[in-house]
Amino acid sequence: MDNQLDYEINKELGECYLFMGDFDKAEEYYRKAANNAQSAAPYMGLATVAVQRSELDKALVLYQKAAAVEETDKALCGIGLVYMEQGKHEEAFTHFARALDKSASNMVALNCLVRESYQLGCVEKVLPYLEAAASGSEESEAVRVTLAGCLIYLGRNGEARQHLETVLGANPTNSNAKELFDTMAA
Repeated sequence: MDNQLDYEINKELGECYLFMGDFDKAEEYYRKAANNAQSAAPYMGLATVAVQRSELDKALVLYQKAAAVEETDKALCGIGLVYMEQGKHEEAFTHFARALDKSASNMVALNCLVRESYQLGCVEKVLPYLEAAASGSEESEAVRVTLAGCLIYLGRNGEARQHLETVLGANPTNSNAKELFDTMAA
């Protein structure tokens, strides 16, 4: 059997066992795939197994290996998630921002970046990422509400109002937008 076929089979089996929750088998097949790795996928799978086992240091190394093979938004986001769990907020923020530079629609990275911006007291820095995601995301309604919340926090109520009016104009039943709008009016 050629290496490409071995790689594909082992990667697929790793994904299947991971989905079924059999982490030992998933790890076994991802390791086999990593031996013939042509992409970051086996390392991402191994990192996911490590996270499921609460082995954060191991997961970090594996996400870093994945990013070294192919620097994707998912690999960078994984690194950020581990740093966030470890309480390394500046490193986490940096990696979530880099993930969003690769893909503005990575909602996990965006939500974590917002959380970290509040933790670090730099909410202003997250606004361009929220604005980019609001214009090009399927989740634009939720992103606009989050953006409005950040703007209110920063005392920029006029800008927040515009975003909330846009959301409520498209979806008058959005309870989060209504709640923020009412909070701002109080």
